[in-house]
Amino acid sequence: MSAPVLSISQDAVARAANALRAGGLVVLPTETVYGLAADAANADAVARLYAAKGRPAFNPLIAHVADLDMAKGFGGFNDVADALAAAFWPGPLTLVVPLIRDDAVCDLARAGLETVAVRSPRHSGAQAVLSAFGGPLVAPSANLSGRLSPTLAAHAEEDLSDAVDLILDGGPCETGVESTIVDCTGARPALLRHGAIAPDEIEAIAGPLRNAEHDPDAPSAPGQLLRHYAPNARLRLNAASSNPGEAFLGFGAQSSVTLNLSQVSDLQEAAANLFAMLRELDGQYKAIAIAPIPERGLGLAINDRLRRAAER
Repeated sequence: MSAPVLSISQDAVARAANALRAGGLVVLPTETVYGLAADAANADAVARLYAAKGRPAFNPLIAHVADLDMAKGFGGFNDVADALAAAFWPGPLTLVVPLIRDDAVCDLARAGLETVAVRSPRHSGAQAVLSAFGGPLVAPSANLSGRLSPTLAAHAEEDLSDAVDLILDGGPCETGVESTIVDCTGARPALLRHGAIAPDEIEAIAGPLRNAEHDPDAPSAPGQLLRHYAPNARLRLNAASSNPGEAFLGFGAQSSVTLNLSQVSDLQEAAANLFAMLRELDGQYKAIAIAPIPERGLGLAINDRLRRAAER
């Protein structure tokens, strides 16, 4: 049976919190993308979440919290992690920190790691559910694993409606790409995933970031799988124009585009449009040519998603 879709309200938030306490799955809005939420401490609920997404269990999940105090109930924060949380929370930054209590975020959610990825989302709907629930929620993107991330409730409904208990509709996602992930467990912080906060913004607070080597078959944080965020259509990146039979996803003042991420070359607008426009074109074309995106600021996150989406 398809899950009900409810607009954010006090009653809807209470209904979501009750479903989560009972081990259910709830789609909720965040400022990045829509998340598929489950009780982080409940291994059975987390197993149901992995099954619903078709997500490999070696791929760890992010624990979402209402605030830093909740995060410090199970994660160890050093000075750098404290400073980054103070600067960017609530917001699209995930911090990987040592685990200090293993009952709040179950072993399955952490993929057996002795670290935990944690963030406090900015969206008022997500905050309301976290506060009503009273504990951490894992909430990976509300889509089938490896597919395009959802930036509208309708995207999540399309992928997961039969597998979840409730979908909360909080409107279009403001940012449109996932959170930046920074590992704060070493002597120097490391960038694990490009996202909505650019590396130079992180370095202004934390100092120079170290390069983090990772095995795509044993990721230490979400979003590190080589093929991810993928449409069915074949993607051709850094294209000047389309070939016959291709859609053309433009950027900037270009003519003859099928859709344009941002006619005024605004990277924030492009990030917010990225997944929704790829979904729209994926339903109509077998191949998509994509204009070059600058490798700066949010462009780093956009290009990271596009390169993973283009892997075959």
